[in-house]
Amino acid sequence: MTGPAKKPADLLRTMARRRDPGQSRSGAPALESCGDFDLRIDADGTWYYRNSPIGRLPLVKLFASVLRREPDGSYWLVTPVERGLIVVEDAPFTAVEVDADGSGDAQRLEFRTNLDERVTADADHPIRVDTDPVTGEPRPYVHVRDGLEARILRSVYYQLVELGEFRAAGDRETFGVWSGGQFFTLGEMRAAG
Repeated sequence: MTGPAKKPADLLRTMARRRDPGQSRSGAPALESCGDFDLRIDADGTWYYRNSPIGRLPLVKLFASVLRREPDGSYWLVTPVERGLIVVEDAPFTAVEVDADGSGDAQRLEFRTNLDERVTADADHPIRVDTDPVTGEPRPYVHVRDGLEARILRSVYYQLVELGEFRAAGDRETFGVWSGGQFFTLGEMRAAG
């Protein structure tokens, strides 16, 4: 026989050291920092608790719903009464699929993440490309929400390349894709001359 279902805050609380949250000056419970929750998201988007993969997608989605990124780049799970630090190796999500609708500057690119969130690339959800300092390979990302990004998987990036076009930009030529009325650069090269 199983016990009663736990609420999200209860699940997070069991993963952290239990402390008396006390009261804030306003009389509301103070937000308690519980330190490290021993959660990790690896570079391929798999969530781990105490080095064991979390196999239940609904549980991962629950944790993702309270995930926040601080201005210093750290990641925290934040409930109304507690917050705990987690480790994110690259980005908290991966973009596992892209659907294109339309063409040219009227094109819309909708990404699906590994947690089934959908986001259309536009001014509020830009695509950006970093370069891996070791391999020199592109590392593309799309903004999902609240400073959280999804790493665009290689197969999805190849789809973007197939949809891309070249544009002149001064003494450079850029290659990129349109979505939501925005042109997102995937790469550039100096024009011959």
